[in-house]
Order: sequence, then C-alpha cells, then structure tokens
Amino acid sequence: MKKELAKKYNPKDFEERIYKYWNENEYFKADPNDEKEPFTIMMPPPNVTGNLHMGHALNNTIQDILIRWKRMDGYEALWLPGTDHASISTEAKVVAKIRSKGKTKEELGREKFLEEAWDWTEEYGGNIRNQLKKLGVSCDWSKERFTLDEGLSKAVEEVFIRLYEKGLIYRGNRIINWCPSCRTAISDAEVEHKDSNGKLWHIKYPVKDSDDFITIATTRPETMLGDVAVAVHPEDERYRHLIGKKVILPLVNREIPIIEDEYVDMEFGTGAVKITPAHDPNDFEIGLRHNLEQLKIMDDDAKINENGGKYSGLDRYEARKEIVKDLKEQGYLIEIEDHDHSVGHCERCSTVVEPIISKQWFVKMKPLAEPALKAYKEGKFRFIPERFGKIYVHWLENIRDWCISRQLWWGHRLPVYYCKDCDEVMVAREMPKACTKCDSNNIYQDPDTLDTWFSSALWPFSTLGWPEDTEELKYFYPTDVLVTGYDIIFFWVVRMVFSGLEHMGDIPFKNVLINGLVRDSQGRKMSKSLGNGIDPLEIIDKYGADALRFMLVTGNTPGNDMRFHMERVEASRNFANKLWNASRFVLMNLEDDIVSEEEAQKYMEEEDKWIISRVNNITKEATENMNKFELGIAAQKLYDFIWSEYCDWYIEMVKPRLYGEDENSKNTARYVLLTVLKDILKLLHPFMPFITEEIWQHLPNTDGSLIKAKWPQYQEEHNNDKAEREISFIMEAVKNIRNIRAEANVAPSKKAKVIFVTTDEEIKSILDNGRNHFANLAAASDIEIRDNKEGIGEDAMSAVVEACEIYMPLEELVDIEKEIERLEKEKERLEGELKRVNGKLSNEGFVNKAPEHIVEKEREKKKMYQEMMDKVLERLEALKSKK
Repeated sequence: MKKELAKKYNPKDFEERIYKYWNENEYFKADPNDEKEPFTIMMPPPNVTGNLHMGHALNNTIQDILIRWKRMDGYEALWLPGTDHASISTEAKVVAKIRSKGKTKEELGREKFLEEAWDWTEEYGGNIRNQLKKLGVSCDWSKERFTLDEGLSKAVEEVFIRLYEKGLIYRGNRIINWCPSCRTAISDAEVEHKDSNGKLWHIKYPVKDSDDFITIATTRPETMLGDVAVAVHPEDERYRHLIGKKVILPLVNREIPIIEDEYVDMEFGTGAVKITPAHDPNDFEIGLRHNLEQLKIMDDDAKINENGGKYSGLDRYEARKEIVKDLKEQGYLIEIEDHDHSVGHCERCSTVVEPIISKQWFVKMKPLAEPALKAYKEGKFRFIPERFGKIYVHWLENIRDWCISRQLWWGHRLPVYYCKDCDEVMVAREMPKACTKCDSNNIYQDPDTLDTWFSSALWPFSTLGWPEDTEELKYFYPTDVLVTGYDIIFFWVVRMVFSGLEHMGDIPFKNVLINGLVRDSQGRKMSKSLGNGIDPLEIIDKYGADALRFMLVTGNTPGNDMRFHMERVEASRNFANKLWNASRFVLMNLEDDIVSEEEAQKYMEEEDKWIISRVNNITKEATENMNKFELGIAAQKLYDFIWSEYCDWYIEMVKPRLYGEDENSKNTARYVLLTVLKDILKLLHPFMPFITEEIWQHLPNTDGSLIKAKWPQYQEEHNNDKAEREISFIMEAVKNIRNIRAEANVAPSKKAKVIFVTTDEEIKSILDNGRNHFANLAAASDIEIRDNKEGIGEDAMSAVVEACEIYMPLEELVDIEKEIERLEKEKERLEGELKRVNGKLSNEGFVNKAPEHIVEKEREKKKMYQEMMDKVLERLEALKSKK
C-alpha cells in the first residue's frame, strides 16, 4: 500500500512540490513525434515585466485545461510560452528609472539606455513566469521565447524586408495616434477610450464678400488653426449655393474653400464640417480626395508650432482657452454646449492622444487583408463564439494602412538606412558599406523601432524557428487553438492571420477561443483607479491554485464576461475538500489486494453497475463539451457527478457492504470505489491538476504520473440503462422521504415505517431490491409495498414519485405530546416577533423617516413570520385532532 493521504486538505503541502515534480520529469515537454498527432497552443505573450492579474489567470487556466486534456488524450501537445518586450511600457519604466537618477535617456545615449533596459528586463522579467507556475500551467518551458530573442528578431527583420521588397511597406505622411508624453506613434491597441464630459463649440465662419456665414461645431477648437476647407454634402440644399465660394478662417484671416463631399453627414450638427487634414483621420482622407494642403499646427510635444501665429508656443489646452476667448471677443463664438464623447488616451501614461500627420513607416493593408478575409469566410478557421467573426470581418473590410514605426529605442530597430549626402533610402539585412545611389559611405540607420504588434503578429511561426524550415515548424504549425480576449481581435488576431497566410501560406490557427473579462462582484472592470483588483496570487496562497482555477472555469462561457465572487472560490475549495475526504475514505477501506474486474463483475450490485454507467456517460458528455470548448459546462457536470452521485450517494450506499461480513460484496465495492475514483481523477485533472495528482500518487496500482495517464474513453458495454433507472428511482424516493422527515422535524436517529403504494410491477421490483437502501439512507424501520392505500391513516404524511405514492404514518414519526409542546413554544416565539414587527410598521415616524430599504426589510420579515405562524397553527390543529 502507498502512504496514507494527509488527514486535512491543505494545498500548501503539495502544490509547489507537485509542480517541481512535473517540471523535473519534463512532463510538459513536446517534440515532433511521427507516432502522434500534434496539438499546439501558443501562449499569448504577456509583457515581460508584467505581473499576473485575473485576466491572465483565466486565459492561462483555459489553455492549461485544453493542453492537459489533449496530452492525456494521446496527442503530442505543445503549449509554447513566452513574453513580449512591450516596447512602450518597458521604455517608460526605464526612462522613469533613469530620470530618478537625474538624467534623461538622450543624455545616456542609445547604447547605454539599451543596457539599462536589458538590466530592467533581467530583473523583472521572471516575475510573471514564476507566477504562472503557481497557477499550474503545463507549458513547455524549454521552448520559452521572448520577442527580442535573436531568432525572433531575425524573423522580424526578414518579414520587414520581404514586405518592403513586395512594395507592401512604404514611408509616407499619414494620420497616426501620437502620444505627446511618450513622444511616439502608438497603435490603436494602445489607445484607451474614456468617456469625457466635454464641450462643443459652435463657431461661425464668414463667407467671403458676403454677410452670410457657415456655422461649424468642434470639440477641439485649437485645431481650427490648421483648417484648410469647410465641407458640406453635395445634396444639402442649405449650402448648395455656397459650394465653390470661400470663407474667412476666424482669428487667422486665411481664405479657405467651401467644398462638397459625400462623407459629410447632413443630419449631424449643422451639416457643415471644418477640414483639418493634418489633425483628423477622416479629414485627411477628404484632403487627399480634394488635393488639399496638409497644414500641421502642432509639434510632437502638443504645443502650437510656427503655423499657429500668435498662439505659437502654447500648449494645446492653453491655446484652446486663448482661442475660445478671442472667438468670443471678436463675435465668432455662437454658443458652447455640453458634449459627452469618447476621448482616446495613451494606455501607458493616460495622456490624451493627438491624431496628427506624421512621416512614418506603414504596411499596405488591403493586399494582406483580402486573403485573411477570404480564409475566414471559407471556414479555414473559426471563432468561438461565432459572433466575434463579425468584428474580424468588419475590421478587415474597413482596414487602413498600418503605422509600424515607433519613436522608441527599446524594440526591433528598423532595418532601414539613409544616405546623409543624397537622402537615398536603403532597406537591408546589414548596414550597407556604401550608398547604392551615390556611393557615399556617410550612412546612418533609422532610429525608430517597430510596433510591438509587428513582432507578435509572427508569434505562431517565429517561435517555431521561421524563417528556418525547422522540424518543429513543419510538425506543430498551424497551431490548433488561440485563446485570447475579445479586445484584441483586430489588433493581434487579424495580424497573425494575414502574417501566417503571407509568410507560411497557411492560417496560424484553426480555432480562436474568446474569453471575456473577469469583473468584480458588482460587474465593474477591475482597475487600479477603482481599487477593485484581486490578486490571483493572494487567492492561490489562501485557497490553493485548484480552487481558483475551478472557480474561473465553472463561471465561464466563451466570449462572456464573468463576475468574481469570493464565495465561489470558497465553494470550489469546499469541493476540493469533499474530493479529498472521499478519497481518504476509499483509501482507508482498501485492502492490499484489489480484485480483478472479472472477479468484481460476478458480484456487482445494482448501485455498482449504476455508478460505472454514470461515470461512463459523464466521460462521454464531458469530452463532447470539451470538444465544443464548453469547458464551464464540462466542469459543472463533473462537479455535480463527483459531489452528489459519487460522494453523497454511491459511497453512502456501499458503506453497509464495506462494514458487512460478505467478503465478495465488500471486495466488489472496493474495486468499484477505486475504479470510479481513478476515472474521476483523470476527468478532473485538467481543471484541478494539483489535488488530482496528489491523490493519484497515493492510489494503489497507479504507475507514473496522472498528467501522463490516458484520458478515459466512453465504452458502450459499460452503459447500463436499467441500473441507472433503478438507482435514480430509489434516489428520488429517498429524497422525498427525507423531505417528509424534515417537514415533520423528525430526529435523524428515529426510524420510521415507510409504505409504498403502486400497481407498477417494475417499480415494485425496484422497491423490493432497494429495501436495504431505504433502511440505510432514509432511516426506514420497515418497508411495506402494496397496491392501494386502504388502512393508511388520513394523518399519514405523503409524497408522490413516478407511478408511486409514499406514506409515513404520523405516529411513526413523532411523539405527539412533545411535538405539540415544541410547536406551542414556537407559536409563542412567533407571536413575539410579529408583535415587534407590527409595532414598527404601525409607527408612522419609522415608516416615513427610515430609509426605504430598512422599511422594506421589516415588511419582508412580517411576511416571513406570518407564513411560519400559519404553518405552525396548521400543524398544531392536525396534531391536537389526533389526540
């Protein structure tokens, strides 16, 4: 026999030890294997200097469940981990560190700055890895990658060069998101939109050589300094006579044309819009269509530049105040109204983002978007749930060119070189020795780095060795499942799809499983500002990783947000404790020798056949749910089966046999208890890996680790409809008898006669065979089965189950004198409670002055006490009539 399982369930006793055991034995490792089918998941790389939050915990728990399940199901299952260099976030932290020492990054210089950044990464980069290990993730750490690894950097450079050579990467002036604080272009993914209580300024633009004027409305009056036109819809009767004329731009006194463009919404605002191509993405497109000037009036630090006249040098918000003041003084300001709108903020520093024209490097998206759109529409990969495919399609159908250059030093530097003498642009794998145009050797490299998403777009194949044609790449690509949040479908998912199709000729994954957010108990998004974040590590420390994992998955459905309730974590821990105690019970009742399946089959009782059939069907159902990515449903079914059917019913049913004299019956019960427990541990292992492994290691006849055990398979021959029907009927009857006893307040130790009335011969047979269960589970002193209810007293308490009535004579249940005495005391207590609550509610001062919820609470109490009193009086009347 193996050593005894600890008396108390304490995850701290074994979780760290178990993880170390798995890791040291390389159970997470996966390599190309011709004898197995591959199954691959790429971990969405968290920020290298990040910390585990509840979103990571949910996302990685889902991935771990899938990978553990597939590993047990016979696949060569690779879960490849890694981290992202997080250019903006990491650079901001390193800059802050340098500033704390009284220096700037410019003073330090690029080379020294990068040394500081690598030092920072080395110091903080292992945090999230170690935190993920506490969660129990079974990824192949031997293949861990970092987006600035040499191999991945080579892949990034290769992709840039190939796309440039195909004409898909270009340099040009376009509108980008600019953070004036970080001093860099940022991607849409790094813009956080926040609702703002802003203003809408209505300004009149005088029409040249006329007393007429056009009114425009703007939320950013400072940008009017860069206006180059006013646009109206060509079918707008109000303005048709003005098209082709000019207005005088207030404060600036510059003449700008009135143009027509179908983009303008006649119903919105005044139907006339100011056009500022250098400071608005839609205006930029209109400007291209009409060949308008691109007048930039703001510098990189969001101050008005030399094009701003008297406002030059002012911060954008200082300029706004001065411009509004001048507009008012000069009679151009018609009105100011409150206007709630969404304003983009830099995700890293919370500075308001400025849309601004800038010379940057871009990827032409339309040629890449079309194959990505086609692949989805042809069903080459899918979203779970399907509704998220609409977001994917919508974004690709309305895609704009992608700004990929960043004004940062931490990241992949552009493989772009310039000639200082003739301005020639050269894209190359190494710095050219001479200019390809003028032969000068006065060459320098572009200082910009690439958008972080550029490298993470290659994650599914760069991590496997691309551009080299490695064995891992050939075997594990395309991957099987991407598990990610719905907020980055178009930022990351789309980019991985078009990158995979472009560079690998195939989709990067077959399924995109979307998980929602973990919100607080009130449904709010967890955030530092609200102070409502919950640290997964604190939960793990208090309740164990298994409890956190199980809570997260049972409350989860694909694509939907979930609320975090501490009570549900406690419930999951209670479930683990229930399994622990049930396993201890089984182990304590085992002998050194377990009988064979063949021997056990000879002496199986109906409850044995039932539980074997049930675990067989649960295996089928849970596997089907998992194949549909319904992990929460599978987990709930396992919970219900383990807690109720195995622990609460089967174990209780076989206790008399375990303590009895019939050795054959006893050995069979032991065999079934152990066999079903093994299947339970296998089925539950992906969800709660630590406790299941620890129990498994204590079971007899279990070689090796549970993590490598074979996933249970549904077997038709183990299905037993007859046993399931019979035991289900007995369970339902027992529940009803227990309800009768509870209603009559019968002490658990008091046994009572039970009469079953039925004419159904099958049910009679079930009842007759189940006599011992009624005695054991329903405290029945005697069982009587009859065709009719003649002779059963009217005072007998009853219940109805399928084709059968259950009666319990009242005198069998209670001592009438004692019960009357008890009920009289209860009546007296309730009279007191009703007097108190009626007194409160009849007090006008209380009703009128107390908070409504307090008054309502008292009304609810009155209703509850009155219902209780009615039942007591009814019961007293019935008992007194019996005397």
